[in-house]
Amino acid sequence: MGRRAPRVSFLDAHVDVPRRDFDVTLDLLAEPGEVIALLGPNGSGKSTTLGALVGLIAPRSGHVRVGGEVLHDLAEGIWLPPDQRGVGMVFQNGRLFPHLSALDNVAFGPRSRGASKGDAETTARAALARIGALELAAAKPGGLSGGQAQRVALARALATDPGLLLLDEPMSALDARSRIAVRAELRTHLADFDGVAIVVTHDLYDAAALADRMLVIEHGRVVQSGTPYDVASRPATDYVADLAGVVVLPAESDGRLLRLAPGYEIAREHEPGEVQVVVHPRDVRLREDDDPGPGWPATVDSIDPQGTVTRVGLVCRDGPRIVSEVDTLDVGRRRLAPGVPARAWVDSTNLVVYRR
Repeated sequence: MGRRAPRVSFLDAHVDVPRRDFDVTLDLLAEPGEVIALLGPNGSGKSTTLGALVGLIAPRSGHVRVGGEVLHDLAEGIWLPPDQRGVGMVFQNGRLFPHLSALDNVAFGPRSRGASKGDAETTARAALARIGALELAAAKPGGLSGGQAQRVALARALATDPGLLLLDEPMSALDARSRIAVRAELRTHLADFDGVAIVVTHDLYDAAALADRMLVIEHGRVVQSGTPYDVASRPATDYVADLAGVVVLPAESDGRLLRLAPGYEIAREHEPGEVQVVVHPRDVRLREDDDPGPGWPATVDSIDPQGTVTRVGLVCRDGPRIVSEVDTLDVGRRRLAPGVPARAWVDSTNLVVYRR
């Protein structure tokens, strides 16, 4: 019986780019309609990865194949320049041509690929209409808001009917209100996109709202991948834990208790052995001064207001550092500030515990 042919993904890429501080080396496989979020600290290799995919950065080796078309394969001597790759790109600040109208910006891609002026404008109008921005056709970039400019930039990227759509922090330059609106619109448009979309972001909420799968890059390597829920609930590195806003604590389980340090135990059944305990700030409670219930003695070491809630950092005496989420109005009422003593306890109901 013959050997089954290997499965070929719609996007099949091996990125290998040398940098001064480290090499960016990773594999990307994705299917039509899939949205991947690429996250990582500044300088981790996210933009380098996009540059290699679109052809703006020359890799040391590797390949990029989209829908069976080879965009580059250095082992075979194949290299298509960016304007021949059929890859759409949306930059964080839009990068619209300031002297062109929104319609002409969107028509630029089809025109550069040989379409007549009339055909290019027809395509551009259809792309603007697709994202609900046809009324902006005559406007120049200088007269557009940040959200409107990003809509036009997305239409420009879609106008060439790309198989691969790359979005480099498309919402980072927007104010909070525009960000919420553009995020919702992007979610709708990406859900209708037939190719593969890769979104670079620093924001876990953006990734969770837009992506089917997350890849976290640190120092040029993928350190964790999975659905947004899987990645956030089981952080593999300190960066991912910070991104998810949780604290990951090493512990020893005896089957009934999780021992974090001498005198610091959490009642939670788990198979015996060394484990990781994911503690969300909302599960860490601060005892009121007149509450006689048990609590871990701690000292406040940071105050981080986040709108209606504030995250209070706590260093437990001879124990772990944890974070509690409290109502912002309670911070003043309870006079919480760095150096103030407190007592904390952990609600184990929603803890995520897994083997190290």
